[in-house]
Amino acid sequence: MQYNSLDEDEKRVIINRGTEAPFSGEYCDNKESGIYTCKQCDTPLFDSKSKFNSGTGWPSFDDDIDNNVKRVPDADGRRVEIVCANCGGHLGHLFEGEGFSDKMTRHCVNSISLNFIK
Repeated sequence: MQYNSLDEDEKRVIINRGTEAPFSGEYCDNKESGIYTCKQCDTPLFDSKSKFNSGTGWPSFDDDIDNNVKRVPDADGRRVEIVCANCGGHLGHLFEGEGFSDKMTRHCVNSISLNFIK
């Protein structure tokens, strides 16, 4: 399968499961309407309608598109990692029960793992 080219910072996060610094990502404060896709394979992941301001420093969404985000146990044994269901690229982590939204779910996503289409 052919994937988009990634620079070194993108590889550090998407391939090697790194994290960008809080409040540094391009989409943290984005309020435009559109779709967020996987930077590596262009799979639609999140609709802007599910985005909310969690104040945590990373884009937060309370729902994904068509189950295109897969949940896997994190290597630390405590958290739930979220990856693109199509290519397995690292997106961030899932947190539940925090009360940020009615769905009680927060997909905490690295901006560097995403593209945005208006």
